[in-house]
Amino acid sequence: MKKTKLVFLTIAVLCMATSMFAAEGEVAGGGVKWGALSAALVLGVAAAAGAIGQGRAISAACEGIARNPGAAGAIRLAMIIGLALIESLVIYALVIAFMIHKF
Repeated sequence: MKKTKLVFLTIAVLCMATSMFAAEGEVAGGGVKWGALSAALVLGVAAAAGAIGQGRAISAACEGIARNPGAAGAIRLAMIIGLALIESLVIYALVIAFMIHKF
């Protein structure tokens, strides 16, 4: 189990390091545009993590409402605020991805 965690962690670190190889300006000879690749990776990871977080938040809210229907209003309000904050983090990642791609 430890070995698989180490392998996945190593792969994740190597994938995150692609922005280090981003070239400035046009790439000569039609090479790989590392800025675009790293921007896509950042956005993909952020969207996946945001979707997982939103799914868990909605699941917990539904379970809380099912256990205590009287608190449905407060739980729903807290869930909507939490979902908005999670989505804002994904939007921040989109802004960062645009910045990586541009520079």
